[in-house]
Amino acid sequence: MKMIFLSITIILSANLLFSQDFASWENEKLWVADHNQSNLIIESGQIYEQRWDMLPQAQFWKRIMRLSKDSCLINVASSRLVLESIPSENWTRLSKSEKLNFRQKMRLKHNISEKESIYVTSGKSDFYKFEEVYPTLLEGITVFDEMCVDPWFAQAILLIESPGQLKKSTAGAYGAFQLMPSVARAQGLIVNKNTDERKDFEKSATAAAKLIRNICVPQAKKILLSHDIEIDEKELWFRFLVLHIYHAGAGNVAAVLNQIQPSVGNQSLIQSMWQNKAAGFGNCSQNYSQLAIASQLILHDLVYSNCRETTCYPSR
Repeated sequence: MKMIFLSITIILSANLLFSQDFASWENEKLWVADHNQSNLIIESGQIYEQRWDMLPQAQFWKRIMRLSKDSCLINVASSRLVLESIPSENWTRLSKSEKLNFRQKMRLKHNISEKESIYVTSGKSDFYKFEEVYPTLLEGITVFDEMCVDPWFAQAILLIESPGQLKKSTAGAYGAFQLMPSVARAQGLIVNKNTDERKDFEKSATAAAKLIRNICVPQAKKILLSHDIEIDEKELWFRFLVLHIYHAGAGNVAAVLNQIQPSVGNQSLIQSMWQNKAAGFGNCSQNYSQLAIASQLILHDLVYSNCRETTCYPSR
């Protein structure tokens, strides 16, 4: 990261200091300070405690996010097991038939079943500019927090969606929170040929927070209740389910869960979503929570690799 962190201050919740209805995410807030500035992030403790960090999909995307576009990883689609690394030009110069032959050679060489798809994924470090998005986390977290929306979602979305950039997706999503035009308008933003308020960070963050509070979380609960699954909003698997709804829409998430027919909410439920497709829930949708895990791991590394001292104290 382009700074040296001298200390990290963790805001801890304590029963003597906070009422019982105090926001459940307060004990996850982490203040990071250097000589000139401080920043606020949401700690990723659950990822390590529940071993999400050890999942091969998380490790794969972490590697891709830090890999130059000049390199490709040959991987097994279902598990993201990396078979080999090759220069991107070695892949792009192949014809369609040559690519099919190449994949077949990889299956034979690594004893991979014909039922398994082989992907060749290029590095995306030119897209995931975490050092540039890092300074925006404080503002995003603050907006969500003020609206009583779990600020973990602000951090997760900012780290995934166009970090440090302001580009319109092929589908038309735009802004730091990559809102579609109709979604942004529904949340009160002006989006027309003359004005696009998705460009304004605070307005975009406010709209995203409203979307999660009023639609994504309630729809996640509705879907889970339809499968008689107990709900715990503090659990990481629930947060990932809400993220999938933010990205793919409630109807598509409901469709894939109807196909899975889960009986309990846990890490396995999210992993099952990575292996199943239904309606509009396809490969990009499967990847979304994988990207969320990987980006949180990278943020953790960036902060702690530059940390000299950690100080913890209760917020007053």
